[in-house]
Amino acid sequence: MKALILVGGYGTRLRPLTLSVPKPLVEFCNKPILLHQVEALVKVGVQHVILAVSYMSDLLEREMKAQAQRLGIKISLSHEKEPLGTAGPLALARDLLTDSDEPFFVLNSDVICDFPFEDLLKFHKNHGKEGTIVVTKVEEPSKYGVVVFEGETGCIHRFVEKPQVFVSNKINAGMYVFNPSMLRRIQLRPTSIEKEIFPVMAENGQLYAMELQGFWMDIGQPKDFLTGMCMYLQSVRQNAPERLRTGPGFVGNVLVDPTAVIGKNCTIGPNVTIGANVVLEDGVRIKRCTVLRGAHIRSHSWLESCIVGWSSSVGQWVRMENVTVLGEDVIVSDELYINGANVLPHKSITDSVPEPRIIM
Repeated sequence: MKALILVGGYGTRLRPLTLSVPKPLVEFCNKPILLHQVEALVKVGVQHVILAVSYMSDLLEREMKAQAQRLGIKISLSHEKEPLGTAGPLALARDLLTDSDEPFFVLNSDVICDFPFEDLLKFHKNHGKEGTIVVTKVEEPSKYGVVVFEGETGCIHRFVEKPQVFVSNKINAGMYVFNPSMLRRIQLRPTSIEKEIFPVMAENGQLYAMELQGFWMDIGQPKDFLTGMCMYLQSVRQNAPERLRTGPGFVGNVLVDPTAVIGKNCTIGPNVTIGANVVLEDGVRIKRCTVLRGAHIRSHSWLESCIVGWSSSVGQWVRMENVTVLGEDVIVSDELYINGANVLPHKSITDSVPEPRIIM
């Protein structure tokens, strides 16, 4: 089986992290976002993953070559010369996807959930039509394009963009399975699969919806990245609690890389991910944060709702909060207050940042 993952975007919403690495390689809960998806696909028998790429593809190619060897699968890159939207990349990779009659998966690269690929494949084969999309329930459907479908069969009737009166609370979750015949519908030009292809498939009775069980998040921007981390850690608590760190000083769901060094009298959690070779000195307090590989948090600092970039250094007695994101190799001096700052890579911060802003 094959899968196509759409990784062509510039990752602008997740800056400053994506100024250093392409978004699919940013570690989410100590594993590159893309790898969460690829490993879940391999579990259901996918042997060939095609990455639709445009930006920083050399880095992606190098990293995924190593992963392909480790997982015993084939990973190909399909290069967009110009942005092709969400459907064009399928046409570009047509030759790779049509050399067998088997259905194939298509994924957006920044969604995280308990990937239901086995159920999705079964559901798709049962209804026997051209396509299946995974849908998820949201609290505020008026912010999204919603999917209206038959409850019992899943047959999709129509799509409604940002409905002002209630028609459905189910939205497209960015995961699909298609028969190769569906590719005849797409021309090689910039095309939106959601706006141009899906409505026609639904009209023809060829598109079905399967409702996702469990959590789902688009982690393409820092605030949602942290929310998704909380959901993911709760899922780990339910399914593999042995992966979480427990004991004195650990509160709630905390994931710690075995190479991290944690000092005395720290309180870590709830909802914290500590990456490889991170150093936390004595008396550090962290909650609802991701600390990426090689970062150093000095003694008695207090962090809440932050992402600390690779090899960054936070001084002593610093207070950071409100979705502050430090890019790679940022240095924060001692005794500062940082509130909702987005700090670009390789900067030194010597003054407090009392109001949210971008530091270039």
